[in-house]
Amino acid sequence: MRLYLIGYMGCGKSSIGRKIARRGGLRFVDTDAEVERAEGATISDIMHYEGEEYFRRSERRALETTADDDEVVVSTGGGLPVWSDNMNRIKELGLSVYLHRSPECILPRLSPYGRQKRPKFRGLNDEELLAFMHSHMAEREPVYVRADVTIDCDTRSDEQVVDEILALLNR
Repeated sequence: MRLYLIGYMGCGKSSIGRKIARRGGLRFVDTDAEVERAEGATISDIMHYEGEEYFRRSERRALETTADDDEVVVSTGGGLPVWSDNMNRIKELGLSVYLHRSPECILPRLSPYGRQKRPKFRGLNDEELLAFMHSHMAEREPVYVRADVTIDCDTRSDEQVVDEILALLNR
């Protein structure tokens, strides 16, 4: 089973994905971490020095590395499903789950480091960040909702989301 978690930055894809993988005995892959490892640079530096197009191609390569693994949970970068035909490819490869979380619920989850490491969040105060997230999420939503399953994470704890996804996988 290949499980792909999609959703906006800070919605919990990595933390929830690690828990699912641990409890399900699956390998965990974070495409952001894979890009950083392969490129030997942070996402922020890649975006700054190489540009978004280069970064998105690197993300696609990271996505493709999961194609041969039959027991993996993949946390995708927030923009990965939106670029090119990546959402189609995700759906070909496995089960896609959209972790929907509102900006108001994402904001308190972001540590100062979490805000700093995301180039689009840098330098924004809380009010500006909420406005940015609302606008940016609205652009991405039409792609995210193409996932096989959508889970509203605003009304559930991370543990409840993990339980729900594991139950789905065990059907």
